[in-house]
Amino acid sequence: MSCRGAEVSSDTWTLGPLKLSSRVLLGTARYPTRQVLLDALGASGTRMVTVSLRRVRPGTPGDDLYVALAEAGYHLLPNTAGCHTADDAVRTAELAREALDTPFIKVEVTADHETLLPDGEQLLDACERLVRQGFVVLPYTNDDPVLARKLEQIGCAAVMPLAAPIGTGLGIRNPHNLELIRRSVRVPLIVDAGLGTASDVAQAFELGMDAVLLNTAVARADDPVRMARAVGLAARAGREAFLAGRVPIKRYAEASSPTQGVPWAKP
Repeated sequence: MSCRGAEVSSDTWTLGPLKLSSRVLLGTARYPTRQVLLDALGASGTRMVTVSLRRVRPGTPGDDLYVALAEAGYHLLPNTAGCHTADDAVRTAELAREALDTPFIKVEVTADHETLLPDGEQLLDACERLVRQGFVVLPYTNDDPVLARKLEQIGCAAVMPLAAPIGTGLGIRNPHNLELIRRSVRVPLIVDAGLGTASDVAQAFELGMDAVLLNTAVARADDPVRMARAVGLAARAGREAFLAGRVPIKRYAEASSPTQGVPWAKP
């Protein structure tokens, strides 16, 4: 009797000091209501969620999102969204550690307001300083294999290459670069930004990624809870496909039925 289903459900992975049972991370912004957010998180199966200290202040009387998430058992991953310099990112990370009592930080340092693409130089500077301060650093970066290796070399706990620009829903625009990053980077890889639907999630795992992070694709879906459930299922399917090993791609057709012994088959 096959036990593959049990293997999928127990396919845990390690992120810094944590062992996680879900490979889906979700953002907490842009949902229509607080209850829809909580229902979507539950439907996805996620165990870690991102929060922005610059957009939601902790300690709001009677309406503290961070308390609600922590009480529900989710690990909090604060981010430095909105920062455009290394100094700003480091300062925001320090505030997040103080306010939320966590060493985890997703480092975002964007180059401009139009593309919201990462500024590689400022990102490296911020991450190197935060690693020295003992943070568990997860940088949001371009799909650049060279930059990904540098981030690993300075001690980042994971690398988070984008699929496409933030919020676009374009899906994975450069699978070749993600494959190159997978071949050269040993720390966990989390595809972040630009995923639009469940098939994008499955593709990320088929490329060998360890996890995905989504926000807009779920929060702005017509039915966020149903999309969150679809994302969780796609993550498991894509991971299983990767572990199974896909058939090699060929240029020409190859019959699936044997032709040996067929009188009209060409030798």
